Amino acid sequence: MIAILGAGKMGEALLSGVLRAGRGPGELRATARRAERAALLRERYGVETVSNREAATTADVLVLAVKPQDMAALLDEVGSHVPAGTLVISMAAGITTGYVEERLGEGVPVVRVMSNTPVHVDEAMSVISPGSHAGEDHLKLAEELLSPVGKVLRIPESLQDGATALSGSGPAYFYYLVEAMVDAGILLGMPRAAALEMVIQSAVGAAIMLRDSGEHPVLLREAVTSPGGTTIAAIRELERHGVRSAVLEAIEAARNRGRELAAG
Repeated sequence: MIAILGAGKMGEALLSGVLRAGRGPGELRATARRAERAALLRERYGVETVSNREAATTADVLVLAVKPQDMAALLDEVGSHVPAGTLVISMAAGITTGYVEERLGEGVPVVRVMSNTPVHVDEAMSVISPGSHAGEDHLKLAEELLSPVGKVLRIPESLQDGATALSGSGPAYFYYLVEAMVDAGILLGMPRAAALEMVIQSAVGAAIMLRDSGEHPVLLREAVTSPGGTTIAAIRELERHGVRSAVLEAIEAARNRGRELAAG
């Protein structure tokens, strides 16, 4: 039995992905803060919705999908009710496995996960790290749960805050760039819809080439950059305005902010 506690947007996306991967609704349970949200999940997916405490006592895998600021209250509610053999998967940004372990029974295995919003289209990037009681079998179980909704990568927990900044927040950086490129198209006289279509397809095509070619992004960029051409003129402006440095500092700032939030 898999129970998802706090089935908001990310939790629901994981729930739907697990169902699409072949698990039956009877193998899953979900919790929601509001009754109308619970009713929607039952109607949409056919899963049973229960209280947090009931989910904690009956699940083999317990997915904590609440927001970081709600984690303490959730663990206070369910921590003493989680059996020793239950795998606990925490999806809250900035919350360490140690923090979760301290509020559970002795020896409960915890795996920390950071995923991102493309989970909604089964293209998430999920990174996982084991706590002090989690072994290979627990990591494989977490991978089995997450792989239907995207790619899964194991990393040391010391890198989780960086992963949150890089891939957890990553989609927003790309949307920001797309927004700026569409505005540039409008500046050049193009209709917004046409500019958006061109930018989206360029982004999709570039991403697929980057993923499937195995080439370094520098080589792919150089293949587009002819001597004295249009691309190098644009890149010169990007460098002149310090875009590369701004990206480095922005992602570092996201990492630092994540640490601040985790510290309360």
